[in-house]
Formats: sequence, structure tokens, C-alpha cells
Amino acid sequence: MTADVTTDVLVVGSGAAGMYAALAAARNNADTILVDKSLIGRGGATIMAQMTVAAAVSEQEPDHWTHHLRDTLDSGRGLCNEELAAILCEEAPIRIRELDDWKIGWAREDNHMKQVMAPGHGRERCVYVDFLNTGPAVARTLRTQVGRTGNLRRASELLITNIVVNDDQVMGAVGLSMATGTPVTIQAKAVVLAAGGLTRLYRRNSASVNMGGDSYALALRAGAELIDMEFVQFFPIGHLAPRLVGMDPIMWDPFRYKLGGRLLNSEGDEFVHNYGHLETSDKYTAPRDVASFAILQEVAAGRGSPAGGAYLSFEHIPETTLRAAFGPVIDRLAANDIDLTRRGIEVSPIAHYHMGGVRVNSNMETSVPGLFAAGEAVGGANGANRLSGNALSEAFVFGERAGRFAAAAIEKRVNLWSHDATRLAVDEITAGLHVNSRQSGPGLAGMLVTLQELMWRDVGLLRTANNLTSARTLVRDMRREIGNHPGASDHRFAISMQDWFDMRNSLITAEAIIASAQTRTESRGAHQRDDFPLTDPEQTYNLITCLNGEDLSVTKAPLVSKSFDLIPLEAAE
Repeated sequence: MTADVTTDVLVVGSGAAGMYAALAAARNNADTILVDKSLIGRGGATIMAQMTVAAAVSEQEPDHWTHHLRDTLDSGRGLCNEELAAILCEEAPIRIRELDDWKIGWAREDNHMKQVMAPGHGRERCVYVDFLNTGPAVARTLRTQVGRTGNLRRASELLITNIVVNDDQVMGAVGLSMATGTPVTIQAKAVVLAAGGLTRLYRRNSASVNMGGDSYALALRAGAELIDMEFVQFFPIGHLAPRLVGMDPIMWDPFRYKLGGRLLNSEGDEFVHNYGHLETSDKYTAPRDVASFAILQEVAAGRGSPAGGAYLSFEHIPETTLRAAFGPVIDRLAANDIDLTRRGIEVSPIAHYHMGGVRVNSNMETSVPGLFAAGEAVGGANGANRLSGNALSEAFVFGERAGRFAAAAIEKRVNLWSHDATRLAVDEITAGLHVNSRQSGPGLAGMLVTLQELMWRDVGLLRTANNLTSARTLVRDMRREIGNHPGASDHRFAISMQDWFDMRNSLITAEAIIASAQTRTESRGAHQRDDFPLTDPEQTYNLITCLNGEDLSVTKAPLVSKSFDLIPLEAAE
């Protein structure tokens, strides 16, 4: 029996990484299908990104990719895969200029790309379209290119439930049609996982609804490895109060580092410098892990704001300066009863990004032949803490490489299609068409809220052995509780079936975070242990997570190192 659909390369997820991967595969002569459980190019984290993209294009001031790499490695707290980090930094300028050729509209000043300083960088390195519109511009530009590419098919509202492996190699995937609730089998010689991160697992998060860990769960069940799952990045100044409607909770970063917003405790004092990073009043460079930890400690010491965060104040900045920098955004804030010239707003850390993920080599291929990953799905390049601005750079660079090398890999692949190999995955879907389940609909929605609260409380910014043990027990109980297949959908769109598959992915991903956090008995970057508050030089290694049956195992692995020479800036092009 043949598959419902046949292609050379299947790309799962259509944010920046997925669209770039699909474009790269197609322009390297591979028949390509791009699928998303949402709408193509309109879900995921990319379209929500509002800020800047790090790349050493040297248009604002002399720069070189090796200096970008140095800042990336410094932020990564000694755990970066240096080979991947070097690829990210060296190829980011290529992708930025390619997007410029595609008329993305990078901001310009005096006939050159405008670049700004961002936290953790030593140069004015970050490009942008508009401080609050970069992500939508990226998504729109890539959607246009996808639409113009002939050998690239697209399928929205198709949820990939399993990557199918035969003879220890990828042969395709099985998906759930959201319109019909029926299975779809896809034969592919290579699969790229680009379905984003996992921050939806936390109560306070900046994620879209589909950032529940799909890529990590699909990779695990296919037999691939994950790396450093304990490192969840918390954006330090997520909006907390007063109420903000219709605007992104992480919008304050460009306000702060462009205009010098002051981060204050309840006593009116700046405090980040007390936690190991010297800052001045006009240039805020503290990495995100440092700023997040500083706010957490001020709250714990009783110096937090009324809502449990810190104050971000622009009261010292004239309204004319604010309007010159952000124009109509000031009026949108006024509609939320926020006047930055009169009082500070309250901010606190919010789950934002994941440094861990699928373990890949420099070709973006996993340990399973034919299975690739890209974007936030990939772990290792950012180590224990991601440098500001590297997220979209990583999506562009790793997406392009994943698609290009996936297309190259198909030349060596033979047809491994086997209907028998898809049977279990198909049966999971069809079983839900014939039985009722108490875990459909509202039950799963309630379980998601429970999981988010649990992860925020026990696996969030500050962790302990007891809390991690308790959290893992509860997550395992929930994994057993949801059963082996979804319940029947209660209308023609398979929403409750999607909820079940989403929850299955979220639970195994949550346990992977917890298992790694239990193993790393130190504090480093985004992973902070209250019972092990110091960084241990003896734990300068990566943690690798595998799935054995239904159980997760975590082992240690040596770092991937790469030597490089720091190019003098006067020699930078």
C-alpha cells in the first residue's frame, strides 16, 4: 500500500526556520512539502518576534563574526556547542543580506543598515525592521518566497503525530488532518523538525499556543537525542502590571536598551549591578539570566513591586524623546492607561526561549539518518543562556542548512516505505474515531493549566531537588492518565484530538526538562538550583536525553569545541 502523499523532503513547522528550510530544500531540487498544524507562516514564535536580529554585517560600526561568536560563547556560560555557534555567527550576515535582497525592509540610516546594541553584545550589531514589527516582516517576506517556489507544496492544519522510522532510518511521517480527524501518511526521504520551542509549558510565557514541545517529543519518539533540556530562558522584563491588552509582554527590551530604562526595586534603587554585572545608567548590557536572577532575588528579599516583580522606569526621559523613538506605540500604551513619563510599569521574568533541544551535527542531522532539525528545535548553539538577538539568526541559518543538507541526503536514500511501519501511528488516530474518552476537551484543558502551574512553580527560575522530584512524579502520573490514544472529536474539526497529541508531546517534553534539571546539580545560566547555588567547573559538560521505551535516561557528554582566531575589528569588512 502506498502513502497518501509522497515527497523528497518534509518540513514540519512553518516559522522562520521551517520556511527557510523548505525554501533551501526546494531550491536544491528536492520536491518539498511544508506542513503546519496552524496556518503556514502565521503560527509559532517568528510572527510574534518584535525586536532585533544579531548579525555582524558591519554596517553600523566595524564588526566581525568572530566577535559575535565571542559574545555568544560568553553568554552561553561555557556550554555552547562551539561548532554550531560558529556556524550561526559566520552565516548570519549571509542570511541577513539575502533577506535584504528579498525586500524585507531592514531599517536604514544614512544609506546603510541601522544596527543597535543589545544586552550581552560588545558592538552595535542587531538589525531590525521596526522595533515592534521585525517578526511579522520576516514571516511576510518568507511567505512570499515560499509562494513563489514551484516545487514546494504547503499544507496547513495538518498535525504531525509521529515521525516514522524503518530499518533505523526516516521514511516519512503520519499526520492528523484537523479538518477531518483522519490520518494522513506521508512518504519522505528526509524530515526536518522546525516546530519551535516549549515555553507554552509555563504559566507566564511569551509563546504562541503551539509552542508545547512538539519537535522535541517527535525527535525522542523517533529515536533521536536531546541536549541540555534544563536550560529554559526567562526573558527578564516581561510585562506584569498594569494590565496590557493587545501588545506583546516582551516589548520592553528595545525601550530599555535604546532609551535607558531604569530597572528599580521598591525602594527606587537600581540593583542589577549587585548581582555580578556592572551596568551604567545609559547602556544596559546584562545578559538575560543575570537580570532574571537579580529580579528574583530582589522579590525574595522583600524589595519587589506590588505585583511581584520590579519597576521599569522611563520617567527621566522626555516625552518628545519617547515619541521620536517609538511614535504611535506611545498612543497605544496610553490606550492601556500607561503613561511612561509619569510612572514605571511592573515587569518580571517570563518563559521565553529554550536553549536545549534536538541534538544535531553541523549538517543539522540527528542521530537518526534522514531526520534533521532547525531553529529553536535545535539545542546546543546557545549553551546555558542565549545571547539577545540570536533567535532569528539561528532560525535563518539553521533552517537554510537543514533544508540544504536534507536535499543533499535524499540522493543517497532508497525507498524504505512500509505500510506496516505506520500502523501504530495510524491506529492511534483511528482509535479515537470510535471510542469516547473522559480525557477529551475540557479535561485536557484543565490538565494543561495544571502542568503550566507545576512547571512555573517547581521547574521555573529557581529549582530544588525536592520540587523537581515531586514535579516529575506528577508529570509521570499525567502521562499515564491521558492513555494511549485521543478521545473522539466532538465536531468536524478535530480539536480535542489535537489537544491529546499536544498534551502527549508537552508531558514528555516537560519530563525531559525535569530529568536534566535533576542531573545538573549546580547553577549555571538559565538553570538555577537553590540547593546548589554555585557553578561547578566539574560540570562543564552537556546532558543528553534519550527515550528508552516509555522512560527517559540522561547521560553526560563532552563539549564540542572549535578553535578560532578573534579577527581585529580594524580588519573587519
